[in-house]
Amino acid sequence: MEVVLGQVEQLPALLAVSRSALVRDWDSLTLDRALEWARYFQHLYDRFRARPQLREALGRRLRRAQPHPVLGFPTLGRCPQLLGLALLENRALPPAACRRLLRSLLQPPGAGTGPEPCGLALLARRKAAACLLALPRRPPRRSPGQEPQLQAEAQLLLNRMREEGQEVGEAAGQLRWLCGVLEQLPQPRAFEVVAAALALLKQGSRAEQAGDRDRDGSSLDGDQGSAAEDGCTAGLLLSWLLGNQERFSAFCLGLPCSLLAFLADHYSQLSRSYLDLLTAWGRHLLYDPLQGRWVKSCLDKAELSWEELREHFSCLCQGSTLLKEQTQAALKLLKTQDGDFKVCGLSVWTDLLMEV
Repeated sequence: MEVVLGQVEQLPALLAVSRSALVRDWDSLTLDRALEWARYFQHLYDRFRARPQLREALGRRLRRAQPHPVLGFPTLGRCPQLLGLALLENRALPPAACRRLLRSLLQPPGAGTGPEPCGLALLARRKAAACLLALPRRPPRRSPGQEPQLQAEAQLLLNRMREEGQEVGEAAGQLRWLCGVLEQLPQPRAFEVVAAALALLKQGSRAEQAGDRDRDGSSLDGDQGSAAEDGCTAGLLLSWLLGNQERFSAFCLGLPCSLLAFLADHYSQLSRSYLDLLTAWGRHLLYDPLQGRWVKSCLDKAELSWEELREHFSCLCQGSTLLKEQTQAALKLLKTQDGDFKVCGLSVWTDLLMEV
């Protein structure tokens, strides 16, 4: 087993070389050896995917071999596709080796006997999707979180998370994979994709519930399993989002209030953290009697102006009855703790209650 673990440690190096200028010296024989190694790693994946202890050992050794958190045990199963894509995009690959690579992808060994023949089709679909999503973005025509491109990215993320959940199993490994994926996106875009994914999970849940009314009870177990899977997926997204206070603050600052209110309406864990954050921001406002309005007490700490804070609370109060009651109850408690003033300009919470 130690020999196998040592071989797995070479996978990051193989993928790194396939993207480098070193492939200019590759001949057809060298290419065949690289492809054989890729198929060997896929064989390890197929052999050990149903054995949790060995699967975890291989994943640990692979993560130890390189600092990038995205590579893990599931990477072994996609190694032929990853290697093929890297070489196809590498212009340093000599023409003879490139032709050999194309023939290998079009007519892989053992064609028709296993999952390998679908490798090229899968590679083409993913490459086409990546090119499509990389096109210049047009100004959004729909409400926030409803852009077709953004929804496509969110749906791709959800699909990969479900695949990863089936392959990895344990939540800690899934969260490590998710962190690695989201860290590759620019922060504003990562927040938009996560928000859209959370919204899609709730929209899909409502659609399933509507469909249940038109079906008998024969699919009840499947619906419950799907709901549990969606709950685990949402939990991972929320763990990533709420696990870092600076990240969550940037998330709330960068997204529209209406979208934040929608998510707070459907995820109680997010709702509590969101209200706590708004409370912390509100405490950094001071009333300026000369201007007759609330102003930021410290530009470095006060993230929101009075108008922006009011808009956040107003959107929360326009949500469901439960969310509205929770928001008003929180404001009333803060008002009481602040002295229960009923005159404007003495407590930011009094003024917010009067406004919203």
